[in-house]
Amino acid sequence: MGENERALARLSSLLRCQSGVVSRQQVLDCGVTTAYARSQLRRRRWVAVHRGVYVAHTGQLTWIQRAWCAVLDTTPSALSHDSALDAVSGNGTSRGPIHVSVDGHRNVRRRSGVVVHYRADLSDVALDTSPPRVRTEETVLDVASGASTELGAVAHLSDAVQSRITTADRLLEALARRGRIHRASFLREVLTDVAQGACSVLEHTYLTDVERAHGLPTPVRQAPTGVGRPGFRDADYPDLGLVVELDGRLGHVDPVSRDLDLERDLDAAVHAGRRTLRVGWGQVLERKCSTALKIALVLAQEGWTGRPQPCARPDCALRDWPT
Repeated sequence: MGENERALARLSSLLRCQSGVVSRQQVLDCGVTTAYARSQLRRRRWVAVHRGVYVAHTGQLTWIQRAWCAVLDTTPSALSHDSALDAVSGNGTSRGPIHVSVDGHRNVRRRSGVVVHYRADLSDVALDTSPPRVRTEETVLDVASGASTELGAVAHLSDAVQSRITTADRLLEALARRGRIHRASFLREVLTDVAQGACSVLEHTYLTDVERAHGLPTPVRQAPTGVGRPGFRDADYPDLGLVVELDGRLGHVDPVSRDLDLERDLDAAVHAGRRTLRVGWGQVLERKCSTALKIALVLAQEGWTGRPQPCARPDCALRDWPT
């Protein structure tokens, strides 16, 4: 085999590894001339997606081809944020922009269909992946810290842990290595709770932002069930026959755990005359005022004669409490 054949064989192997996408520089690195690349483009065997980045067909690009095009066009770079998560989970689609990260000292021009993020360095890139991507734990922290709400941050952590692409312990280790990161304390508290199988962040937020902030009565906390399956109730109002359970588990609850929860609620209703309300992250973080209003209404239905109070928010739902 002559040198030209060996060069073309290297190029063919590279195209297979990169889903049919190659850059001009890579063509040259394989030992193939620019004249060959021009001839492929002229004959419509290749198409230029970006300047100096080619795909070896004329049809619609797949998600992985779009990802390769974005990485090669911005090299040195790596898939990051949602695109890195799509790559590791295998859920990449043709919709939405491709996210890549580059060194923070660069100034990369805008590209259609590509979102460029700037990092202090690219030492957290997994170079052995195809395409290169920011490591999973760093990526999860990126998307969680960049979420528009705390509930969104919890959802990102939830998806990552539940899908088993990482663990709470590995995320905590990555967080400890990071420098400044948005809502670091909140992420650390949530991940610590997840690693320990607890939901104290949710319990604390419920106590301060729902219960106390709106003047709800103080329940008995961690009260033994006493009937049915043994366990503890998060917030028990024995004189009013009401139980509030704070469900802080992340992700989709497995059928066995869900069944046990429902059985405990049923036991409380049948054997102890207790009505159970289940409250999760969305009710506590996103809809705390309306949650307080609804719990206050149920408490009043069960005989509570007190009066809730609106919190400091001007649009608090408790401001409409009947006089």
